[in-house]
Amino acid sequence: MAKLREAVFRRKEKLIKKLLEIGVYKKDEQRLYELTLSEIETEYDNEIKRKKSIG
Repeated sequence: MAKLREAVFRRKEKLIKKLLEIGVYKKDEQRLYELTLSEIETEYDNEIKRKKSIG
């Protein structure tokens, strides 16, 4: 179980770093570190789609 928790933590850290690099610091009023992995993945996917649609 510790390996799974560590993998989730690493994935969250990686995505948070990418979101910070593109200027996303919060989702609504929650800081990125307060979100679940699923919420962070959704936010990241939305930002990537938004960036692609802008050009």
